[in-house]
Amino acid sequence: MRVRPLSPDAVVRHVLDAVVAVPGRRRVLVDGAAPLRPAGLADALVDPLRAAGRAVVRVHADDFLRPASLRYEHGRRDPDAYLEDRLDAGALAREVLDPFAVDGTWLPSLWDAARDRATRADRQHAPAGAVLLVDGELLLGRWLDADLAVHLTARPATLARRLGDDAWQLPAFARYEQEATPQDVADVVVRVDDPRRPALVER
Repeated sequence: MRVRPLSPDAVVRHVLDAVVAVPGRRRVLVDGAAPLRPAGLADALVDPLRAAGRAVVRVHADDFLRPASLRYEHGRRDPDAYLEDRLDAGALAREVLDPFAVDGTWLPSLWDAARDRATRADRQHAPAGAVLLVDGELLLGRWLDADLAVHLTARPATLARRLGDDAWQLPAFARYEQEATPQDVADVVVRVDDPRRPALVER
């Protein structure tokens, strides 16, 4: 294994090259704890992909959470529940990833976690060659089909510092690293202990 320092722009170019190398619709998961900004990397890919002639669909996994009664059944700060009960992975697969691969359709959102109710969003359709970018936490190891998986990682001490008051989540991310082994599962792994100086993990 080798770790190669890159600029943030070079990380974007690396992922971009991997996406556009294959024609047709592509599904990309950008996985990482929220403080590591997986949404920021996914957003940074939008304009370059469009410049490369690919339509882009953006989806946030946090719009596919389970209702609060299920997420918080064991309390609001339970690490195991955060890992196991927070995301409705079945809905994300059923409503977004799987149909997008078949006919380009997807549901933009399913559940408004703030209001704890269904969003009632309408299904959308993407043209041939479109790229679906899904960002979120704890996405890998859940039988979610994707064409490219990117995992952002950092040392536990770094993650604890960035989580701040949410440091109670650390055991969830530790279990995730041990059980889902995202650094082995992902196609692209980027260390972001210093977001200004990310590093690509090459295996």
